[in-house]
Amino acid sequence: MTAPPTRSNAARSRVPDIRDALEREILTGTPPAGTRLDEQELARRFGVSRTPVREAVRQLASTGLVELIPNRGAFVRKISTRELIQMFEVMAGLEAMAGRLAARRAEPDQLARLTESLEGCERAAAAGDTEAYYAENGKFHATIYEASGNDFLIAEATHLHQRLMTYRRLQLRVPRRMGQSLAEHRAIVEAIAAGNAEAAEVALREHITIQGERFADFVALLRSKDAAE
Repeated sequence: MTAPPTRSNAARSRVPDIRDALEREILTGTPPAGTRLDEQELARRFGVSRTPVREAVRQLASTGLVELIPNRGAFVRKISTRELIQMFEVMAGLEAMAGRLAARRAEPDQLARLTESLEGCERAAAAGDTEAYYAENGKFHATIYEASGNDFLIAEATHLHQRLMTYRRLQLRVPRRMGQSLAEHRAIVEAIAAGNAEAAEVALREHITIQGERFADFVALLRSKDAAE
């Protein structure tokens, strides 16, 4: 006969749910960078003791989303512009690799879903709806990861995509960026559907890389966001 779960086991079982809930909020900018995570308040909110909250926060700290400061507590970590650009550089490399592999390995149903996501992006762009565009954009890139057929790449690209979620959404507020992104999506779909691995790789790398005027516009938007906070 299986013994009933102890209180400590029940508390530990809540850690993943608490961690995932906090991670989603941090990645979408709520709470904003610099916010102190109050363990007691979080414990009341999730209906648990402070122990599972403390463990969930510790796990978030190990991913770089939270900073633990001795004698002060846990704070939502602020990412520097330099670190952010470095993350986008790595993201560009992962996306380029996914595109190259997808052009070689994509199945018909994956190509169909990629086209559906592109059409969703077109509708959102026509309506000027950045939030709807961002949602379809997520499906678009997730389908490319899946079509790569490389589980390790899928996991790494998905994780970094989530880390950059707030900033990728913010990019769409740069004037004319949504239209540019849509044109890039069309070129990406064309290359993958044609089985042109080199073109898909180049298109996805350029789609993600922040450079030139795009970099200047993005940094200006980040500064305005920081000032608002």
